[in-house]
Amino acid sequence: MKAAKDVFEAFEEISSQLISHLKALSENQLNAIPFEGSWTAAQVGDHLFKSYAVVHTLKGNTTACDRKVDQKVWDIKNVFLDFTIKMASPEAILPETSPISKAQLIGQLTERIEQLKALKDEDLQQVCLDFIIPEYGEFTRLEWMWFTVFHTRRHVYQLEKIMGNLPKNFVHHV
Repeated sequence: MKAAKDVFEAFEEISSQLISHLKALSENQLNAIPFEGSWTAAQVGDHLFKSYAVVHTLKGNTTACDRKVDQKVWDIKNVFLDFTIKMASPEAILPETSPISKAQLIGQLTERIEQLKALKDEDLQQVCLDFIIPEYGEFTRLEWMWFTVFHTRRHVYQLEKIMGNLPKNFVHHV
């Protein structure tokens, strides 16, 4: 299935960018608040780590799809890649407010990323039943993977803004 190849290639590319950006920062830079109201780079990573728990939904209960398996992909893309929209994180995946260890963060993220990549052999046409986003309804595995790609892309963009605004003196930490 070409769609599966495409989504996993996109996930490989964006997750590699994420890890590369986080590795490029020192522990202090990761936990520095770049500007008022912003998350730290570490908090962005922690938020993504928590969101990658969707892997359990992708491995969970499914049923056959009775619609186009990628029907919701464009809607997801249009929302997540519109950087003019300010979004609030669901409480369950809000990042920690205390400093986050670089080694632990990168280790946890890498492990979850590998778990998601391992789904390439699953039937992406199945509808996942264990978790539903009310605004969208049920997603197929393919849609969940694209959701993960676009969500990560949005936060890599945020991370790049944070990195560009890190102060030379890291005075304000979480």
